[in-house]
Parts: sequence; structure tokens; C-alpha cells
Amino acid sequence: MLISLIVPCYNEEEAMPLFYQEAARVAAQMEKSHGAEFEIIFVDDGSKDGTLRVARELHDADPRVRYVSFSRNFGKEAGIYAGLKAAKGDYVATLDADLQDPPALLPDMLDALLTGDYDCAATRRTTREGEPPVRSWFARMFYRIINKMSDTEIVDGARDFRLMSRRMVDAVLEMSEYNRFSKGIFSWVGFKTKWFAYQNVERVAGQTKWNFWSLFKYSIEGIVGFSTQPLVMAALAGVIFCLAAFVGIIFVVVRALIFGDPTAGWPSMVCIMLLCSGVQLFCLGIVGEYLAKTYLEVKHRPIYITRETEQDRDERKPAQQK
Repeated sequence: MLISLIVPCYNEEEAMPLFYQEAARVAAQMEKSHGAEFEIIFVDDGSKDGTLRVARELHDADPRVRYVSFSRNFGKEAGIYAGLKAAKGDYVATLDADLQDPPALLPDMLDALLTGDYDCAATRRTTREGEPPVRSWFARMFYRIINKMSDTEIVDGARDFRLMSRRMVDAVLEMSEYNRFSKGIFSWVGFKTKWFAYQNVERVAGQTKWNFWSLFKYSIEGIVGFSTQPLVMAALAGVIFCLAAFVGIIFVVVRALIFGDPTAGWPSMVCIMLLCSGVQLFCLGIVGEYLAKTYLEVKHRPIYITRETEQDRDERKPAQQK
């Protein structure tokens, strides 16, 4: 039984050795308890620090360590997809290099899958300690909004840390869309999931790469990718404003016939025009967001481009030795 650990990395040279030590400890424990073998796949997402160098060093020291290095930064979603494609395991786990996703949970997660009742063991945070209050509030609102808009349920506090069976991984890989939102994809493919709750912990090293703006764009990606409700809302707003305009026309005509004062109230008319124009531009922006996603999909660009893998390094070694 082979278990693959997928670890997307962007500027994580400080955290990677610490992650490897913990993962190796858990692997040794599970080899005794479950007879499991491990491979660790670091996905270097175009890092600007020594992430690739550390991945090479870890591979040279331990052949169980593999790596995929991108030609540039393609994003964490591309990193997860590349890792899933490279994984050879019967079970595949995705987790972060900063140890906020504790590998110590893997034995319990594997036990859940070995019962045969589940194809996925996923994790969720019970608290958001350590996060700014504003960010936590927006995160909770995002989950409420997307679950009301989408038929795909996304659990509040869900992490990318999960252990999946091979058939679930194969199902995820069949969804080769360019605009990826893994939390939604994992839920959309179905399969029974057992959830493990744990308390949030601080990073062991380095700094988070997610700021408020990047999280906001990521939330828009999720809403647009798994719901068409914004388009329905835009259409509904158009109908409401058309009805309001029709009622307003009747009111103006009747008022002019009765009071003979058709020119009064132009400031309010300007405000109404600005309001209507703003709503139109907002709705146009919603439509444009969907068109942009469609445009990117139909170009069929690759999700990522590989610069180097551990196989390339191994093939170069004999030539260098000569």
C-alpha cells in the first residue's frame, strides 16, 4: 500500500525540512502499524527562494521524496492538480508545507478509509484563532453565501488537507478545467467523506502567501465556478428596474397632466439615472466575469508548465558523472 503526500510549495525553503522530518516520522510509524509505504511530492510553484534547491537535496537524501517544479508561478490550485497527476499512491493526501495541516492525523484518516465506508477523509478547523477578526468574518460570510448559491456543499472551515482513495483522485483528475477551485471540486465529485476537526495552529516557519485581496479573488473563483446564481440575480435586478422605470413613467405622465409641472425634480432624476447606470455596470461585470472564465477555458491552455522533476535530475546524474 503506497500513500502519496502532495505538498504545494511557494517560497517554503524554511518549512520544507521541518515538514519532511515530521512526515518521515509519521511514515515510519505507519509502516509499522499499517504496512504503508510513502512518497512525498513537493510541487514548487515557481518559487523565488531556495525551494527547488531544498527539494533537490531532500530527493538526493531520500528517494521517497519527489518533486515537480513549475516554469513560473501558476498558483496553488495548479500545484494540487500537478501533484495529483504525479502521484502513484493507492491513497493520496494533499497538505501544506507549513505544518498547519498536521501529518499526525494521517493514521486516523487512513483507518477511516480502510473501513470501506469512505473514499475521503478531510479536515476542518474548529476555530480561527490567530486570524484577524475581519478576515475570519469575511471567511464565514463566504461559506454562507456560496452554500446558498451553489448546489455543491462546501463545509465551513474546510482545509485542503485530505486523504483520498485512488478512485476519487481519478475522478478529480477527470475535471481538467483551467479555472480551478479544489474545495468545490472535491465536493462536486461526490464520494462519502469523513470529517476530522482540529484546532488551528501557527506556521512552523515562513510567512503566509495569502493576503486579503488574493483570498477575495479566490472566493470569486469559487462562486463563479460553482454557481450561476449571480447571473440570475443580475437578470432579476434588470426586471425589477424595468418595472420601476415603467411605474415611474406612469407617475411622471400623470403628475404632468394634473399639476402641469413636467420639469421639476431633475436632481432626483440624475440620481436615479446614476443608480440605474451603476446597477447596469454591476450586472455587466457579473456577465463579464463568466465570459472571462469561458474565454480562458476555450483557449485550452495548460494548467501548468513543468520546468523540472526528480526524474530529469536522476537522468542528468549519469551524464554528469561521465
